[in-house]
Amino acid sequence: MTEKELQQKREEERKKALAQEIMSDFEARRAARAQLERGWQLNMNFLSGNQFCDLSPAGEIEEESADFFWQSRRCFNHIAPTMDTRIARLALVRPTLEVRAFSDEEADIKTARLATGILRAVKSRVDLDKVISSATLWSEVCGTAFYKVVWNFDEGNVIGSDENGHSLHEGDVNVIALSPFEVYPDSLAAENLSEVVSLIHAKAVPVGEIYEKFGVELAGRDIADFPLAPYCAAGGWKHPKDGDSRPVLHGREILIERYTRPSAACPEGRLEIVAADNLLYEGPLPYKNGDRGERVFPFVRQTSIELPGAFFGTSVVDRMIPLQRAYNAVRNRKHEFLNRLTSGVIAVEDGSVDDGELAENGLYPGKVLVYRQGSEKPSFLDCGSLPSEFSEEEARITTEFLLVSGVSEVSRNSTNPTHVTSAIGLQLLIDQDTNRMHGAVESVERAVKEAGKQILHLYKQFAATRRLLKMTGAGGQTELHYFDASDLSADDVQFATGYDRTPEQVKEEILTLFNLGLLKDSEGNISDDVKSRVLDALGYGSFENARDISRLHIAKAERENVLLAQQEVEADEYDDHALHRTVHLRALLSGGEEDAATKARILRHLESHRGKGEN
Repeated sequence: MTEKELQQKREEERKKALAQEIMSDFEARRAARAQLERGWQLNMNFLSGNQFCDLSPAGEIEEESADFFWQSRRCFNHIAPTMDTRIARLALVRPTLEVRAFSDEEADIKTARLATGILRAVKSRVDLDKVISSATLWSEVCGTAFYKVVWNFDEGNVIGSDENGHSLHEGDVNVIALSPFEVYPDSLAAENLSEVVSLIHAKAVPVGEIYEKFGVELAGRDIADFPLAPYCAAGGWKHPKDGDSRPVLHGREILIERYTRPSAACPEGRLEIVAADNLLYEGPLPYKNGDRGERVFPFVRQTSIELPGAFFGTSVVDRMIPLQRAYNAVRNRKHEFLNRLTSGVIAVEDGSVDDGELAENGLYPGKVLVYRQGSEKPSFLDCGSLPSEFSEEEARITTEFLLVSGVSEVSRNSTNPTHVTSAIGLQLLIDQDTNRMHGAVESVERAVKEAGKQILHLYKQFAATRRLLKMTGAGGQTELHYFDASDLSADDVQFATGYDRTPEQVKEEILTLFNLGLLKDSEGNISDDVKSRVLDALGYGSFENARDISRLHIAKAERENVLLAQQEVEADEYDDHALHRTVHLRALLSGGEEDAATKARILRHLESHRGKGEN
């Protein structure tokens, strides 16, 4: 055996040993958090309405059997409407990623504007609102969810082809919502991602997809394990019993990606990808997505309720399960008592009647009852009246639901049990609900903000070729910008998470400003420019009669501002000179002029407006 062949054999043995070590590491992490996964399954069962189940001593979810055949086992689901209300409230948390300039310098202002445009374009392209909704649903039910921010080289415009004729794309960012079942940290005691040394992302992937990405052909197998093949049916989110049909993913393998944080021994970190004991890839962490350009995990963590000393958070569902069990028990026992009152319990002397026929049909109205002469006739036992303790316990548990869930009846049932009639009082009640959900809201904001930072860092790293970006400029005009990585500086910007205001909020704010007189000039009048912008904001921008021609004058002046950056422009006789001068002065005062020559051209253009306006 030659030295080259010996070296190749050693390399193959090393890769095989590394693949087996990663597989063993993955199995150890799965075993360490098995009870957590069963807890998440239990939450999903209670949310879906399968509420007569629990964890067995073996750690599996199993159905609870009834003590007697006649016991009522109906589910009165209070968890589902509570979660619907919480998710609906959190759906309003959709931060608009805006980038503030680090300073007042023109370069920083341009960078911030370009970064904001990129984030808005990515938000629209990947449907970030839907991704946030998916992650929020997982975090509310299981306590934790994740975003994976990656660069997909198969996205974007086609820029050429390779030697095999396959199209080459410029690449673009993808943001994916992950359930907690897919993410395995090396320590369950880490309180955030920065404390995790290595992280595994595991998912059941079709072998065809593995071949396309890594060029390794695998046989594939059937996967039926719950975390990798989630199962939901009429019975709920639980393992089917032996012999029952269970979902099976055919022709798949578990793709394991192990990310290791940079260290002194490995400054760029490590990414190792394994499937079916085959090492598919090993190398440094692919993305320079840290705050200072360092390589970090491409994951963002979002929680519902933080737990001290725990990587995975907890959920409101965890807290509501004991109350839901108690509530179901009270309502079912109450209904059993009512059934005894309505159907009755019949006392029959032995041999006096046909007890089989009586047990089958009961004592229905109009029934002719024949009983043995001399015996006691059948009669109903006195079951008493419904004890008041049932209603008291039901009301107490209902109140505890509101206390534990953080959602009041004002938000969940649209009712006002406190009989508050003033608008301020009702708003205070709604604000209390918002404050009680502040932890979950803050987690969504932090996660979206961190995802936005990673998006910009990926563009900084991979947007090497010139790209075209469509942005909405002043006056609602579409602007085209070409940029590359050199135009971005993710370290010199500051993030601000604003919110998309609803049309009703915008209208209310405009009416408030109008009533305060803040929309009027020094002479007490409302200029045509302000009128046009108010009509746009109120939704009347498309009506030409409402807008008159002031909007057209503003648009013309804005186009002239663009031309003045390169050439002289003369004012026209038909211009609304006062309105044009306002737009041009705004361009000067906003710092939009490129150089002294452009400033001089704008000043001469203003002078021409002034001269023609006096004629």
